[in-house]
Amino acid sequence: MRELTGLSERQIRYYEERRLIHPDRSKGGTRKFSFDDVEKLVRIANQIEDGWQTSEIRKQDLKETNAQIRDKMIAGQLNAAFPSRKM
Repeated sequence: MRELTGLSERQIRYYEERRLIHPDRSKGGTRKFSFDDVEKLVRIANQIEDGWQTSEIRKQDLKETNAQIRDKMIAGQLNAAFPSRKM
């Protein structure tokens, strides 16, 4: 993971402890990182370098997640109200 992110194992563990990332785990408990996780780790590292606190990053992620959920709900409502017609 260090090669992909430039982060140490300890930094990655710290971000996980601070609930900034939530990687899947194997049955044996090994972290399984997705491409999205790698991108998020790089973004977090950049934000930390820019002076962000972990609590600020978590709040920003929550806002983004809530916006994505809202957008999906609106899209679903629009699709239900205006179903596409097949010709």
